[in-house]
Amino acid sequence: MTENTTSTAPVRPGVTALTERPSAQVLVIGGGINGISTFRDLALQGIDVVLVERDDWVSGASSASSHMIHGGIRYLENGEFRLVRESVHERNGLLEIAPHYVKPLETTVPIFSTFSGILNAPRRFLTHNTGKPNERGAALIKAGLVMYDAFSGAGKRRVPRHKFRIGNKARADMPRLNSGIRYTATYFDASVHDPERLALDVLKDGLATGPHARAVNHVEAIAVRDGDVLLADRISGKQFTVSAEVIVNASGPWTDLTNDALGGDTRYMGGTKGSHIVLDHPDLVEATRGREIFFEHSDGRIVLIYPLKDRVLVGTTDIDADPSTPTRCTDDEIEYFFDLIKHVFPDIAVSRDDIVYSFSGIRPLPRHDDTTPGFVSRDYNVERTQLPGVSVPVLSLVGGKWTTFRALGEQLSDRIMEILGAARQVSTVGLPIGGGRDYPTTDAQRRAWVASRRGDVPAERADQLLTRYGTRASEVIDAISTGPDTPLPASGLSTAELRYMVEAEQAVHISDILLRRTDLAFVGDVTAAVLTELGDAMAEICGWDSQQRATEIEAAVDNLRDAHRVEVTASTTTV
Repeated sequence: MTENTTSTAPVRPGVTALTERPSAQVLVIGGGINGISTFRDLALQGIDVVLVERDDWVSGASSASSHMIHGGIRYLENGEFRLVRESVHERNGLLEIAPHYVKPLETTVPIFSTFSGILNAPRRFLTHNTGKPNERGAALIKAGLVMYDAFSGAGKRRVPRHKFRIGNKARADMPRLNSGIRYTATYFDASVHDPERLALDVLKDGLATGPHARAVNHVEAIAVRDGDVLLADRISGKQFTVSAEVIVNASGPWTDLTNDALGGDTRYMGGTKGSHIVLDHPDLVEATRGREIFFEHSDGRIVLIYPLKDRVLVGTTDIDADPSTPTRCTDDEIEYFFDLIKHVFPDIAVSRDDIVYSFSGIRPLPRHDDTTPGFVSRDYNVERTQLPGVSVPVLSLVGGKWTTFRALGEQLSDRIMEILGAARQVSTVGLPIGGGRDYPTTDAQRRAWVASRRGDVPAERADQLLTRYGTRASEVIDAISTGPDTPLPASGLSTAELRYMVEAEQAVHISDILLRRTDLAFVGDVTAAVLTELGDAMAEICGWDSQQRATEIEAAVDNLRDAHRVEVTASTTTV
């Protein structure tokens, strides 16, 4: 949900940096993961770059992911071999450069038949239209996994090869699965437990390169004025222009809408809606044995059941969507999720009372006309766009996904620098991201890091911060150690950490904290006490008066209800 609550706080430093120097070599519009990645890459090359985002960082399509960093095994069926090759390379790379957030993910595919789908596979490959659902059987999945292993093994292998189990061995391995399952295939991809925090780390890497890199959220590109882009600060209401030598539209599903606001008329996008629910269901967590269950549902849609943060993430749908209207997880989608759980775990009962959170977003896919949504390309491309009244080059990004954000940012940056006549100075291949630098990967290393870096902070607290920030936790520990700090017991935060989120991570609203700086909303831990606590603390930090504080709390409650189906009551949250 878009929040546009006007704050009484002073003008933010990021806005001041733009108004005092309203020009740049490159203006990037859109602060999802791909816009942020492009910003970081350009900043590392010394390019004078500005990034603006109309809401909070990664609050659009990037906030609605399945929390996976994956090679895209199903893209093989689409013939997208280049994308699979790049995806597994990037997955392996992120396991190295972002180990604080990206972890190996064991994935099991339950399979009910042997040869089903073989005759249908060529038609799927050639026409990208599923027609009548035809289940993929063991032979087809085995062939796909052999090919996937080959892609994964190119270069330095970071994950094990797949395993195939038959009959009793399959059922003994995962005894809660449907007794009709004849095979299971288990392979490894990767998970990203905190995608929003990973994006913030990428952003902070860019900002840390120097004053030539400027980025501010809650600032919207609304028009063109005398050849420059007119921006509106949605917090203060002030408007100002920024000129650039290259403009990049990285608005994701809203790319056409942004071009329209700037006077253009494009029809690049054809995104599809994907929804998820999060369950607090210990029995289902146990049944998964810590693995993602990844399979084909009865309608041919690839779906997942994914244990995460002691909860279970269930998704996802793939429905044509209109980016001009908000997306919400619907009652029909919830029933669909319950049905897919029953399909593989028939003895596990789930109900709406188990849901603690839901979310829905639009994938930034290209316009696809009659192509079945599940077969629309997940690859990306860049369109040179002509905007009336704009004499500089405008590049519109179409597509892109979490797994390939680094490579996309590099390739888009190279194209921009070619236009500028600049040369690459730094490669981001193998370059650690934020708190992934020197991240301890063993228990012994972790204990040593905490012991040497915690200062006056209790070891348990320092360990929590290491989990949330990676080795950037040292910055938060410094903030706690050098300034006033009061525990916030309802949320598990403290006033110094909250101040860090506001000052170093540009959190503006309470929802920014609940949804993207922490996992409080995701795991269902938002209560009236949490809202009161955060409202009081942020009022002190941000300079809100009592009316502004009440407005911010009300906006958070509305956002949780309208966008995530969460009702905050006096003592708990319900869905």
